[in-house]
Amino acid sequence: MIRIAAVGDIHLGSGDQGLLRPAFETLPECADLLLLAGDLTRHGTLEEARVVAREIRDLGVPVVAVLGNHDHHDDRPDEVMAILRDAGAHVLEGQGTVVTSGGARIGVAGTKGFGGGFVGRCAGEFGEPVMKEFVRYSRRCADGLRTSLEQLGEEGCDARIALTHFSPVPDTLAGEPLEIYPFLGSYLLAEAIDTAGADLAVHGHAHAGTEHGMTSGGVRVRNVAQPVIGRAFHVYHLPVHEHATTTGAAAPAAR
Repeated sequence: MIRIAAVGDIHLGSGDQGLLRPAFETLPECADLLLLAGDLTRHGTLEEARVVAREIRDLGVPVVAVLGNHDHHDDRPDEVMAILRDAGAHVLEGQGTVVTSGGARIGVAGTKGFGGGFVGRCAGEFGEPVMKEFVRYSRRCADGLRTSLEQLGEEGCDARIALTHFSPVPDTLAGEPLEIYPFLGSYLLAEAIDTAGADLAVHGHAHAGTEHGMTSGGVRVRNVAQPVIGRAFHVYHLPVHEHATTTGAAAPAAR
C-alpha cells in the first residue's frame, strides 16, 4: 500500500515557526509522501513562506505542494514557490511530478485551480471580458491538471493523485454556505480528473466543508483543509498498481 499524508490550509504566519514540525517529523514512520493542498501562508509574504520552508525541509519523505489563494495575496507567488522549492518541495502549477518511495512510483499532478461553480449552477464564458477571463482561467487550470495526469499515466506510475486547492466537487463543500460554492471550486477540475484518470483527488480551501466526496466518474475526493481534518495531516492508503491507459477513472482509492 502507498501511504499518502495530506493537509491544506495550514495558514502559517511569521510567528508560527515550529508549530507543525514535531508532527511532520513523524512522517517517515507513517507515510511515503506529504501533500500540501495550498493556503500554506496567511498572506503570501516571503517571510511566511520561509516559515513554511523551515517546517518542511529535510522531513525524510518527498513533499509535493500547490499554492492557494492566500499564497497569492501578496502578488509574489513565483517567489513563494521558489522558497518552497529551495526547501526541497515539488511545487506544481499545471505540472506533474513522479516521486519514488517504498519502491513505488507515485505521480502527482497539481494546480491551484479556481472557482466557477458546479454543473447546473456555474459561470459561463459570456458577457463582460472580466467574466470571460474568470471562466477561462478556471479552464486553463483544469486543462493543465488533465494534461499532467495524462502524462503521468503514460509514465506508468503505480498511483496517480490530483492535488488542488479549490474543490473539484460540491460534496466536500457540505457545511459551507451555498452562496459561496462558486468561489470554492469548479466542475472543470472534476472533468479533468475523470477524463485523465486518477486514484485520489485531494484539495483544501473549504474550512467548513466535509472530508469525503467523489467525482461522477468514481474518483474519491478528500478535503484535507486542516480545520476539516482537525490534525497536522491525515494519511490515506492507495493500492499499488500500474495503469494501462491514460483515460477513464482508475480504481477507487482506499481510505
